[in-house]
Amino acid sequence: MSMADGGALALLVAHPGPDHALLDSGEGRKLERCGPFRFIRPEPQALWAPASRVWEADGTFVGRADEEGGGRWHLEPHVPESWEIVQAGVRVHAMCTPFRHLGFFPDMAPHWARLAEVLARPRADGTPPALLNLFGYSGVASLVAARAGARVVHVDASRKAVDLARRNALLSGLGDAPVRWLVEDARAFVAREVRRGHRYEAILLDPPKYGRGPKGETWHLERDLAPLLADCARLLGAQSRLLILTTYAVRLSAHALHRLMRQTLEPLGGMIESGEMALAEERSGRLLPTAIFSRWSR
Repeated sequence: MSMADGGALALLVAHPGPDHALLDSGEGRKLERCGPFRFIRPEPQALWAPASRVWEADGTFVGRADEEGGGRWHLEPHVPESWEIVQAGVRVHAMCTPFRHLGFFPDMAPHWARLAEVLARPRADGTPPALLNLFGYSGVASLVAARAGARVVHVDASRKAVDLARRNALLSGLGDAPVRWLVEDARAFVAREVRRGHRYEAILLDPPKYGRGPKGETWHLERDLAPLLADCARLLGAQSRLLILTTYAVRLSAHALHRLMRQTLEPLGGMIESGEMALAEERSGRLLPTAIFSRWSR
């Protein structure tokens, strides 16, 4: 489904799996199963009443009153520092991070599937396709792409995130896969790639609302996204197939992302679809919206 200005939004739904499921949601919280454990985390978009008033969990994240994050975990003694799970066919470390996350974003599953499909095809000359994964975090997308046969450049400003991604690669048996793990500012790296004349078959961007680079560079989504996306468009060539942009900044809209993507990528042809991402509850099938996305493909 594509979306013209004022048109219908697409909806990408991540469904429950063996190692992660949304069990219930409501009244600003969500109950999830992650591996053998259950957790309660804040979820401001869960405006409705939960299906059950009794939630049993192994850990609860109690956030601050503001929407900028912060807070702390209250965990039962038996919850380890990390545990192994499988997502999209790759093995990764799940964990309760200081930023309320679990070490991965399960709602990205539809994008992981699309990357695997697109990057399984070699270039016209038979060489492996290339993925640029910006703000790559714990590396699930990078490992999915490497498993599909792609060369990957994984960029994140956080050394801890890149170290976790490397550990996930080893855990998945992909320690020798053709992945460059870079602790870099995304804007600076992409600008250098443009000057070098490099091209990628696929680009994935999952930028935060705010952030800092390894040298103290500041990132503000509303200020920096448009010029970064323009540079990313310069890295797309005749054989490029996919660019995925996601954001969890709820003050933006999918229509805003769509307009930006159209303005930036329309000269390349192809199709642009934009909309919301959501998790489906395991029993009820109710959808919990989590993020917005815009996706160019050709």
